Amino acid sequence: MNKLVIYDEFIRLCDALKFAGIAETGGIAKLMILDGEISVNGETCLQKGKKLYPDDVFTVDGESFKIAQ
Repeated sequence: MNKLVIYDEFIRLCDALKFAGIAETGGIAKLMILDGEISVNGETCLQKGKKLYPDDVFTVDGESFKIAQ
């Protein structure tokens, strides 16, 4: 599992996808989310503005990322 270290209280899912290098732009990140390609804590997430906090895990194409502070 990969760790994605943040320095704020939370990070929005679309920003996390860009920060992790999964999506090149915010538009691509939003499309991935709306297409149901992302799961957060084991459930498909369709909320592009979903807030991720430390210990949340998002998964894309079988690769998981854990939010850490």
